[in-house]
Amino acid sequence: MTSTARVTIVPTMRYRDAPKMLEWLCRAFGFERHFVVPGDGGTIAHAQLTYGNGMIMLGSARDDDWGTLVKPVADVGARTGAAYVVVSDVDAHCARARAAGAEIVRELENTPYGSREYAARDPEGQVWSFGTYDPWVAVL
Repeated sequence: MTSTARVTIVPTMRYRDAPKMLEWLCRAFGFERHFVVPGDGGTIAHAQLTYGNGMIMLGSARDDDWGTLVKPVADVGARTGAAYVVVSDVDAHCARARAAGAEIVRELENTPYGSREYAARDPEGQVWSFGTYDPWVAVL
């Protein structure tokens, strides 16, 4: 699923158990490892996962400068945003996520703007939205 096209916005997140979440995100949502830097004590200092030509960066929650700004969902008790990922076969993607244990928080639906979408919560509470709507090519 890799591509030579480069995106200029890359969402970042911190997880309490980043090694477990890295594996889960690949298994459940189809991300692929791009670059992983192990940290001390079995943590992840930095990881880059790709999906198509998109990328996310993640790491283990820790008390550092970035950690004062970005915390795992469970640490703050609320989500402050969600990542949207364009997928070609959203029904199959949803089935894969469900089979891997993702909590589907918004069932598959057709939207008024021509997309088919669903949303899922990962095991640490981060919300992910997946759909066929591609904002790069859509013209409303």
